[in-house]
Amino acid sequence: MARRKKIYEGKAKIIYEGPEAGTFIQYFKDDATAFNAEKKAVIAGKGVLNNRISAHLMTKLEGIGIPTHFIRSINMREQLIREVEIIPLEVVVRNVAAGSLCKRLGVQEGAILNRPLVEFYYKKDELGDPLVSEEHIFTFGWADPYELEEMVAMAWRVNDFLNGLFSGIGLRLIDFKLEFGRIYGEHGELYIILADEVSPDNCRLWDAKTGEKLDKDRFRYDLGDLVEGYQYIAKRLGLIPEDGIVKGGSVNEQLAEKLELIENELAAKRKLKDVKSPKGR
Repeated sequence: MARRKKIYEGKAKIIYEGPEAGTFIQYFKDDATAFNAEKKAVIAGKGVLNNRISAHLMTKLEGIGIPTHFIRSINMREQLIREVEIIPLEVVVRNVAAGSLCKRLGVQEGAILNRPLVEFYYKKDELGDPLVSEEHIFTFGWADPYELEEMVAMAWRVNDFLNGLFSGIGLRLIDFKLEFGRIYGEHGELYIILADEVSPDNCRLWDAKTGEKLDKDRFRYDLGDLVEGYQYIAKRLGLIPEDGIVKGGSVNEQLAEKLELIENELAAKRKLKDVKSPKGR
C-alpha cells in the first residue's frame, strides 16, 4: 500500500487523507483505553467489529434523515468519510444512570431517568473532557446557539431511533456519546453532520434479560472479554456469522474480508459530496 498522509491519530482511530478532495479515510485501531487513557490494551478484532457496527448504524441513521460523515466501507478496518470541521464537544444522552453520572451525583446505577438527560463535554484529553454548560459553549465559541440546537435535536432523534433498534434485538441503550462536525456548501452554507463513530466504544448496551454489560465497561471494570461483548452485539445486528469473526485472540481475516461492505447510498447521492471546508484543509 502506498504511504498515506496521516491527518490525526486518536485513542481508537487514525484519520488519513482521502482519495479525493473533501474526503478522509478513517481507520479503526484495536487499541482500548479507559479512564482518560490511564488503562490501555490492544485487543485483537476490536477495530474490525467497531468499523462494521458503526458503518451499519451510521447508514441506518442516514436513512431517517440524520446526515453523517460516513460514505462507505473500504475494507474490514477502514471507512471512506467526509472531511468535516469537528466541533470540540461530546454530546452525551443518558436514558439510565451509569458511569460518571452515578459518581458525580450519587445516583444508583441502573436507575431509569424520568426523561433522557443531555450533557455536554469539552473535547480536551489533557483536561479529561470536562462537563460544560451551554454558557461555557457560547462564551468560548465552541458552537453557536444554532449549531447547538441542531446537535441536540439530532441527538434526540438518534436516541429515539437507537432505543427502538436495540430494543428490537434484546438490548437496552443505557447512554451514548455523539460528536458532530461542520461542513460547508459551495456557496458557504453551513451544515451540521454526525461524525466520529457509533459503536460499543461510545454506547453503553446491556442485555435486556440478564443485564449483562456488553460495551466498553467490560474493559473498564474487568467485567469480561471485550470482543465477546462486541461480537454479541454484531451478531444481534446481523452483521457477522453466529460463529463470530474473532476467535482465540485472532481475527479470521479471510472471513472478515468476505463480509459485504456497507455503503451509504443516501450520502453518496447527497449534494454535499464535493464541498470543502472554508479553512482549506
